[in-house]
Amino acid sequence: MCGICCVVSLSACPPKDCLLKEDILCNLRRRGPNSSQQLVKTVCQLPYQCLFSGHVLHLRGPMTPQPVEDPATGNVFLWNGEVFSGIPIEAEENDTQVIFHQLCSCISESDILSVFSSIQGPWSFIFYQASKHHLWFGRDYFGRRSLLWQFNEELDKVLLLTSVSAVPEADSQWQEVPASGIFKIDLQVCAASKAITLTLHPWKYSSRGTITKEAAISDLNPISKDLPAHVSLVVSDSHSLITPVVPLNQKILEGPEESHFFDFTNNVPDVGVLQIFLAEPHRKSLVHQFIDVLSRAVKRRVLCLVRDTPRLREVLTLRKPHVAILFSGGIDSMIIATLADRYVPLEEPIDLLNVAFEISDQGKQNSSVRKYSKQKKALPPSHETFSDTDVLAGDSLSCFNVPDRITGRAGLEELKTINPSRSWNFVEINVTLEDLKAKRQQSISHLVYPLDTVLDDSIGCAVWFASRGEGLIMHQGNRRPYESPAKIVLTGIGADEQLAGYSRHRVCFQKRGLVGLNEELRMELGRISSRNLGRDDRVIGDHGKEARFPFLDEEVVSFLNSLPVWEKANLALPRGIGEKLLLRLAAAELGLTSSSVLPKRAIQFGSRIAKMENSNEKASDKCIRLQAVQ
Repeated sequence: MCGICCVVSLSACPPKDCLLKEDILCNLRRRGPNSSQQLVKTVCQLPYQCLFSGHVLHLRGPMTPQPVEDPATGNVFLWNGEVFSGIPIEAEENDTQVIFHQLCSCISESDILSVFSSIQGPWSFIFYQASKHHLWFGRDYFGRRSLLWQFNEELDKVLLLTSVSAVPEADSQWQEVPASGIFKIDLQVCAASKAITLTLHPWKYSSRGTITKEAAISDLNPISKDLPAHVSLVVSDSHSLITPVVPLNQKILEGPEESHFFDFTNNVPDVGVLQIFLAEPHRKSLVHQFIDVLSRAVKRRVLCLVRDTPRLREVLTLRKPHVAILFSGGIDSMIIATLADRYVPLEEPIDLLNVAFEISDQGKQNSSVRKYSKQKKALPPSHETFSDTDVLAGDSLSCFNVPDRITGRAGLEELKTINPSRSWNFVEINVTLEDLKAKRQQSISHLVYPLDTVLDDSIGCAVWFASRGEGLIMHQGNRRPYESPAKIVLTGIGADEQLAGYSRHRVCFQKRGLVGLNEELRMELGRISSRNLGRDDRVIGDHGKEARFPFLDEEVVSFLNSLPVWEKANLALPRGIGEKLLLRLAAAELGLTSSSVLPKRAIQFGSRIAKMENSNEKASDKCIRLQAVQ
């Protein structure tokens, strides 16, 4: 994972000093603490200049400082991503070098697009093709890596591209680069016209034809309407990217399949409902296919990183964790933890990052305790191995007994039964109101930006504190301070969007049936880049850590997209069963019990940050606290 940045100047005499403000450089260095350097490219006969700034977090292969330049061609490359599949990367190779080598060998535009169509994994990039004076940039199909752009009237910094920005100026706002395809700028034409023309090469399905120009422009309307007069947008008709996933299955329930979509749960225990489904041979086979696909996705994400050498392992009595999980004890994080346990070396602990925001009201504390008691009663007898004092953490910490802390501890006990030999570091990350206000002012607001709603503030703050990994762990019966050294942070985002996990999906199903639900899921995945992923990448990357999203692995998404909607969810069934039904069946098959039937609870409610400052706000409201900082 890296921080990448490019400043484009169309001035005949650009300033010789650095065109990047120090606050942006500081934020980029936090993302890439292992190497930082800059490179300026000028063309004598043309009045343009490009400043490239690269900041590397070294995670796999040989250390490769960025930007990288090819002496033979003059090409320059900045890469913020991981190749998990699609292009072969050997253990002794670095994906930055491999992709750059392929790009330097490209002759045509279609060759360049073919390279990026082949990559499976998260990425954003900036590529300067010197021979044609072309600047290419973009984000992967899901937008799993952040990239922002800013256009200015001043010719000495007419365009800025960066992984992360800083405090915005009143007359120059940042926006996220749309994950609609790859953009190209002809710098030779721009230098002559003193204006910028963006050419978009959109994604297309290989079996369903090219996305229409009208559809692509429609997707860009929220961005293009704010472009200044000297910036124009053109959508390429001839060259497109091949979408890395299969299209969503549009088959709607019909014929004998209707028998699968009804509520038969009266007097049947929650876990018993899952066992009824698993008794069907077809359903059980489908669950095993899903487990296999998701297992491979997790495996790729926990093994693609630099670990201690075998010789060093011999002298280490306790290896440090390399993998952490944003952990609430809910079904998404429990599945990820269970599958990660298969592939992370046994002698290596796994950090479970559990965030809680201070509850100041005694009544709310008592409510959480009651919910914990109900959760404990739901556990099978074999799992009731922890006491109230273990879970409630004593009176001094009772103000952090939020729902996610309670289910997190219950989930920890389930994981211990799955693999009692594993060292599970349950990291209690406790955040006071003072901590929240200070860190929002100092860092978080700039990372959430350009998003600005109450929901973005709540999720951004919760994920920032959780991924920082500073908290308490139990050690020999006592709590002690702990800071997670893990550079990889696994998160469950993408499960709800694909498996109908949100309450709005149930409302949609009740109003519009399966047709409406299918359309809602298609929309959810299409907008996940602008609603979630850029923000989460910026927030987690601020700690010099990399976010990885197993549920958004291309193979996982293709598998889920291939299924009819009723195989993924049955919203005629109650909460805790019907939403994300396929995932709940997988959890039950993996040996998880109480967590397999926990209802969906969003992080802003489970961590209690949504109730910490102003409980009368709506999630879609502009967040005054973010605006006050900016």
